[in-house]
Amino acid sequence: GDWPHGYSREAAAYPVPGLYENKFWAPVSRVDNVFGDRNLVCACPPPEAWVSEAPDEDQEAA
Repeated sequence: GDWPHGYSREAAAYPVPGLYENKFWAPVSRVDNVFGDRNLVCACPPPEAWVSEAPDEDQEAA
């Protein structure tokens, strides 16, 4: 395919010389094929659990 950028593909993959020997290519795959990609499950608490009650501005000034 065409490479429309002002730099080579090699420069894009290895922007610094040390990456020639130490480049890490992260594995990329689907979560669980179609089922996992469409039905993600998060075990995190809801955002409301992280909200702390801040004192009212009126009480701070008193």
